[in-house]
Amino acid sequence: MQKVIGGILILSATAGAGVVYGNELKRYLRNMVYLRYVFGLIRGEIEYTCAPLPEIFFGVSARVKEPYRRWLKKTAEEMECRDLSGFARVWNRCTDKYLEIPGLKQEHKILIKEPGTFLGSFEKDISDRAMEMYLNKMDLEIEKLRAELASKVKVGRCLGVMAGLFFIVLLI
Repeated sequence: MQKVIGGILILSATAGAGVVYGNELKRYLRNMVYLRYVFGLIRGEIEYTCAPLPEIFFGVSARVKEPYRRWLKKTAEEMECRDLSGFARVWNRCTDKYLEIPGLKQEHKILIKEPGTFLGSFEKDISDRAMEMYLNKMDLEIEKLRAELASKVKVGRCLGVMAGLFFIVLLI
C-alpha cells in the first residue's frame, strides 16, 4: 500500500514539475508580449507628441506595470541628469540595472537594448522607421516563441510524467 501511495506521489510531483515548466514558458511569452506593448506605447508617443524622450518615458511609465514602470522612470531621470554619456549608454545602463525580467534570454536582452542605438536620433523620420522595423523584429520573435510554445509545453508535461514513471519503476 505504501508503494502505491509513494508511486502516486512521485508521479504527481514529476507531472506537476512538467506543468510548472509549461507555465514558466507561457509567463515568458506574456512578458515578451507586454514588452512589445511598452515599445508600441513609446513609438506612439514619439510619433504623435514629438515630446522629448524623458517626457515620453515618464508618460509611458504611468501606463505600464512593474518592472517596466521603474525602468522607464529611472531611464527618464538619468536622461534629465544630463550627464555627458550618450543616450545609448544611458539606455543600456538602465536596462541592465532596472529592467528585471526573470529568466530573460541573452538574445532578448540584446533585443531590448537595440532601441538605444536609434531612439536618441534627432531625425524624427529615421527614428520612426527604425522603431517600426524594431517592432516588426519583436513581432517576429514573439511569433517564434509562440510557435515553439505548444510543442515545448507538451514535451515538458510528457517528460514530467515519464520521469515519474521511471522513478516508480526504479523504486519498485
